[in-house]
This record gives sequence, C-alpha cells and structure tokens, in this order.
Amino acid sequence: MALFESRGGSSAQLLDAELSGLDQLEMALPPRPSRLARVWAATWPKLTAVALALIIWQLVVWSGWKPEYALPGPRKVWDAFFENFDNNMSAAGTTLWRGVRGFLFALVIGTTIGALVARVRVLRAAFGSMITGLQTMPSVAWFPLAILLFRLDEGAIFFVVVLGAAPSIANGLISGIDHIPPILLRSGRVLGARGLTAFRLIILPAALPSFVAGLKQGWAFAWRSLLAGELIVTIAGKYSLGQQLDANRQLADSAGVIAVMIVILVIGIMIDSLLFGTAERTIRRRYGLVDTAT
Repeated sequence: MALFESRGGSSAQLLDAELSGLDQLEMALPPRPSRLARVWAATWPKLTAVALALIIWQLVVWSGWKPEYALPGPRKVWDAFFENFDNNMSAAGTTLWRGVRGFLFALVIGTTIGALVARVRVLRAAFGSMITGLQTMPSVAWFPLAILLFRLDEGAIFFVVVLGAAPSIANGLISGIDHIPPILLRSGRVLGARGLTAFRLIILPAALPSFVAGLKQGWAFAWRSLLAGELIVTIAGKYSLGQQLDANRQLADSAGVIAVMIVILVIGIMIDSLLFGTAERTIRRRYGLVDTAT
C-alpha cells in the first residue's frame, strides 16, 4: 500500500511538473522594447567601435611610427574633409549613382541567369561552374578588356561593375533554389502553380534568404569594382571618390586620402545597415527566426 502511494505520489508530482511547464507557454510575453531603445541598442556598439578606432589611430600617430605628414591624426583628416566638403559630396553622389545603376542592371541579369540555370539542367551543366569562375575573377582583370571595348569612358566602369555583381547575385539565387524542399515544389504544382506563377509565389519566396545574401555580396563586389574602376578610368570634369583618391595621392595629401577613404567606408556601412540589414531582419522575422519579445 505504501509502495502504491509512493508511486502515485511520484506520478502526481511528475504530472504537476509537466502541467506547470505547459502553463509557462501561456504566460504573457514581456513588453517589447520601445523603438528608441531598439535604435539605441543597435547604435551604441557602433559608436563604441568608432571611438575605439579613433583612440587607437591617435595613439599610433603619437607613437611616431610614421611622420605626421604621411600618417595624419583624426583632427587633420577631419579638417581636410571639410576643406573639400563640396568636392567630396559631389564625388560621393557620382560614385553612388554609378554603383546603384550598375547594381540594378546586374540584378536583372543575375536574377534571370540564376533562375534559368537553377531550373534547366542543361544550362546548369553548361554554365554552373562558369558563373562561379566569373565570380572569383578579380575585377581589375576586366579593365584592360573594358578599356579596349569602351575606351576611358563611363561604359568601361559600368561594364566592370555589372560583371562584378551579376555572378554573385546569380549564385545566391541558385543556392537558394537548390535548398528548397522538393515537397514544396510538388505541392505548388498540385495546386496549379507553374512557370512564372510558381517562380513568383513559391520559388522566389522560399529562396529569399539565400537570394538576399547573394544581393549583399553582389553589392560588395560592385562597390569594390566601381572604386577600382574610378582609380583607373578618370573622366575629365567629373568628380568621383576614386578620382579624389588619386588626385590627393598625386598631391601627397595623406589627410585628403584618408578622408575620402572614410567617406567610402561610411557609405558601405550605411547601405549594409539601412538596406541589406533591414531586408535581412524583415525576412528573418517573417520566417519566425526572430524572437518578437526582443
């Protein structure tokens, strides 16, 4: 009898523990932080990193490792930036427009090629490895051909930017399509989704995480190709960040060179945070990969 009661008591305790665990699922979630709190949580680590970089930079300058005319401190670079503020902003606008235009064109080409190669076996066998090979080619290697085709003109820069970005975009889409569960595609066919309808409603949404990763990588390649092109192809009468870098180098203006480099870095960080970072967070939230309580 005592043994029965002992077993009964243990079972009751186990049942109570399981029910209490289920009760935890019904508890109200803690209130979500305000927008201001979330913005501050995302901003203060970046501000801290910038402050640490400036401190280390100034310490290196004070160490005397290089003379100050070769490696100026943050204050001199700040002054150099505002002395050429109008030129730097005009150059940033020109370079950013070139990058966006080339990237959008590469987006169309890369998406089309990626969709075809991923879905047509013959094209996959013929061009799959070629796309990866094009992605691994250094952008500088394209410039001799680009200059022969388009001379020292906007076309040469545009050509290299597109070739730098399109393979990464195509590979991102191919990778995303390759990882779609086959049962999802079969279910779409059963429901009548075929051709462009299947691509728009099933394939592209399912491949979106990898596709966005490919877009992010494609922009990185496009931006690098663009700056390399502007250093090589100088167009008279047009300010660009690459042209400003080269002009400051020729004048032995180290502060001006570093100021332009900081502008390039800031543009890259802003595009990554505001555009691709926002897109990635939205997709993760849509796929249930973000805790809504945080």
